[in-house]
Amino acid sequence: MRDFADYDGLGLAELVRNRDVTPGELLEAAIERIERHNPKLNAVVHTAYDEARAIAAGALPDGPFKGVPFLIKDLGVRVKNWPRTSASRFAQVAADTEDSELTKRYRASGVVLAGKTNTPEFGIPGVTTSALLGPCRNPWNPDHISGGSSGGAASAVAAGIVPLAHASDGLGSIRIPAACCGLVGLKVTRDRNPNGQHDTDRAIGFSVDHVVSRSVRDSAAMLDATGYPEPASPFAYPAKERPYLEEVTRAPGKLKIAFSSETPSGKPIDPEIRAALEQTAETLGGLGHDVHEEGLGIDYRQLYRAQGFVSAANFSASIKRWIEVKGREPGDDELEGLARRGYEAGKKLTAQDAGWGWQQLRIMNRQILQKFETWDVWLTPVLGTNVPRVDFLDTLMDDLKEFDRRQAQTFGFTPPFNMTGQPSMSLPLHHSASGLPIGMMFTARYADEATLFRLAGQLEKEMPWGQRKPPIWN
Repeated sequence: MRDFADYDGLGLAELVRNRDVTPGELLEAAIERIERHNPKLNAVVHTAYDEARAIAAGALPDGPFKGVPFLIKDLGVRVKNWPRTSASRFAQVAADTEDSELTKRYRASGVVLAGKTNTPEFGIPGVTTSALLGPCRNPWNPDHISGGSSGGAASAVAAGIVPLAHASDGLGSIRIPAACCGLVGLKVTRDRNPNGQHDTDRAIGFSVDHVVSRSVRDSAAMLDATGYPEPASPFAYPAKERPYLEEVTRAPGKLKIAFSSETPSGKPIDPEIRAALEQTAETLGGLGHDVHEEGLGIDYRQLYRAQGFVSAANFSASIKRWIEVKGREPGDDELEGLARRGYEAGKKLTAQDAGWGWQQLRIMNRQILQKFETWDVWLTPVLGTNVPRVDFLDTLMDDLKEFDRRQAQTFGFTPPFNMTGQPSMSLPLHHSASGLPIGMMFTARYADEATLFRLAGQLEKEMPWGQRKPPIWN
């Protein structure tokens, strides 16, 4: 299939249903592209070709993505008999004994699992690089990052290896890679997709799973396939009126949209990013939406102080569980700098610190959510700068404070909505003068993915991105 990468996932599945192509032929097209592109990108870190070939040749479920090759992020989600590294030299599993609930739902959608994608250690930073798995690179320019922590997934999809791939988002890890690589990336509402039976990593509720994709409809259709109530879950399932695939083609109506380039530091964003934001706002106004400029107006310092306490406590508890499994503390060279710092900081926190963090987040989440009583959507950039170079954001650099400064400068917009649990979507609406994607982020009320899909469907027609292809493609 020479034109394999010209189709989105639903398009490939339609070819399978019409018997124009077999699942095995689609898989071989994906394998050929992994072998050709991965030496330049380092997007795929584990392959299971023989298993995938056997599955593709068998009786696949008649789901919306029947026969479509698919990749799983090497963090958290389990695939039976596959290794799971979390990009850590300490916390590795040679072979998981069962599928996660989300993996089961992916299989039921009809996809053929072909391998795993690159991620940074424990998914901590907004860039995908680690001592264990190495740096993942961007198909638009391999000297630049693919984002994190779902950078491997985004790099593979942007390069045409697969049309969509599993991703997860704890403080921006779907939206950031989508923006870096020119893709659609939706952080779903908290508990929309299943956390599964192994949900200790999801304990604080920041992290959610979904996909990165090239089309809006693929994101909608996969969420329809995976996002339904989970048995034995103690959390209320967010309401949903109709299939999201239907929402993509529905008119959004006249929306009240606020936009902002407000940053936690108060420093201005890159002028090229600001210009793209203003152009997006102008386009939305031209489509009939009520658009005005307004920020969250919150005390970001307090928000991130509270989040830091909660995240450090949770991460340290997770390492404690690995210590119980391993029967020993991690060695000096078994945790990288960011992970080591998080682990040690968490051990020093008191119960009072962690409790204060939770209380402060609850107060500030209400402040943020109150804004959406008058807004339907809040628009910001995803990144405050153009896509950084790989050597600019290196998790192995000696000065972690300088790394923090650079991350904060670039990735300041995504985290609040992991704390509130709201749905938030990155769309690849612009490109920089240097040829790199510029993503815009649209955030809606809690549980209101429907509005985002309707608006995204409208923008996909008005500001189409499908014709833009990176140099490393197909």
